[in-house]
Amino acid sequence: MHVVPAAQARAIWMRAQRLDAAEPFGSGPSATKAAVEHLGYVQIDTINVIERSHHHILYTRIPGYRREDLASAQTDDKSVFEYWTHALSYVPARDYRFFIPAMKQHKTKPESWYESVSTKDYRALLKRIRDEGALSIRDIDDDVLVEKDHPWASKKPSKRAMQLGFYMGDLVISRRDGMLKTYELADRHFGWERPKPASDTQYAQYLLDRALLCQGIVSLDSICYGGLKWKAKVLSLINGAVRRKQLLPVEIEGGEGVRHWVAPEILEQAGIGTPSDRVHILSPFDPLVIQRPRFKMLFGHDHRFEAYVPAAKRILGYFALPVTVGDEVVAALDLKTDRKEGKLLIQKWTWLNGGERAGMKTLIEGELGRFERFQLASRMEEG
Repeated sequence: MHVVPAAQARAIWMRAQRLDAAEPFGSGPSATKAAVEHLGYVQIDTINVIERSHHHILYTRIPGYRREDLASAQTDDKSVFEYWTHALSYVPARDYRFFIPAMKQHKTKPESWYESVSTKDYRALLKRIRDEGALSIRDIDDDVLVEKDHPWASKKPSKRAMQLGFYMGDLVISRRDGMLKTYELADRHFGWERPKPASDTQYAQYLLDRALLCQGIVSLDSICYGGLKWKAKVLSLINGAVRRKQLLPVEIEGGEGVRHWVAPEILEQAGIGTPSDRVHILSPFDPLVIQRPRFKMLFGHDHRFEAYVPAAKRILGYFALPVTVGDEVVAALDLKTDRKEGKLLIQKWTWLNGGERAGMKTLIEGELGRFERFQLASRMEEG
């Protein structure tokens, strides 16, 4: 069994995540489409003490990223759409067929959350959207209000019906304004004849190909993150690729014997690595960070997401962001954007892995200046 040094495994992963170059996807609106297609998904989250995660993740890889580029990709170009991966995410529209089986599953066996949605009301909602055009929950003002049965629920029953239509694939989120979603008939939005659904084997191959592209060196857990039931099918495909010498089984130094796989040409690349002065302030939902055990194994930092931890028990802070310099995690910054005063606040600065050394703080502060300008960009544009 070939053992890959941890430093080399980190370098492979950073390159696969396109964190080793200044403008890996170029600039302008096309960069957003390219980034989402390469990463496979960009996670959406509601927390906005700083800019929301989907914008943050894209900004990390597109220095000139503009929020309207993602909005245009979703609404105008229709090159991305929203659906559930391991969480609600932006996904390349080219991959829509791989999500149709999940949509069909929601149709045949909806989750109990949607039991209150009657067939009559659901059909009426679809007809209304068909007749009136795309609608948000704010456009529906004639619902008979009900008491909320969950903190995240709405008093308007139509909201749950919209969500059901989204998961069943009848509806698509055609526009997003903050966390306000506008729903449109999926087939009308895309203007296509619905693609043929992927088979189970095709979906497993999609998971494998997606992981190899954006992770470089992969394990079953990293490939099937959010869908562990696919492990057996994915492993069968991996074994076939190993027999054809398309993949090489390896272990990572310090990886506790967990089997990984990598394409031989990736392993043979010499001199790869992230420039030692390249700084990234990462979202806790960044694809590099979200798989916590993998992140800990390769970077030596067990990142804590403490937004839902009582304040007295927090170690890193409410919304701490891991900071990489080169291929090291050196700090975690708990940041907050004061939009009223127009400045970025450092709530807490925690050094990690011996990161407090000569020149390190200066490097990070330089990136913090750029990060602040991104956070406040929309406010500055408004005047």
